[in-house]
Amino acid sequence: MSINFKPIAGSQNRVVVESAPAEEKTASGIYIPDTAKEKPLQGTVISVSDEDEKGKKPKIQAGDNVFYGQYAGTEIKLDGKKFLIMREADIFGIVGKN
Repeated sequence: MSINFKPIAGSQNRVVVESAPAEEKTASGIYIPDTAKEKPLQGTVISVSDEDEKGKKPKIQAGDNVFYGQYAGTEIKLDGKKFLIMREADIFGIVGKN
């Protein structure tokens, strides 16, 4: 998926992440009400800044599936969808990459 939004790096590289959908039910089949759902901690990188003010290029690329902290990023809404803008340093790791 491509959106027309490119984050601008400040003191650190920035990334735009689309969060994975929250779990709808438990492994045993019990449905979770909206009020009890936890914020997802995994998502797909949609867009990445070019480089930070020190000239460092980001290690994360668009399309990477990543894990991030519970309070990471700032939520924005573009084209009716919710995204997170966060520092690259807020990302713990890339899922499925060696």
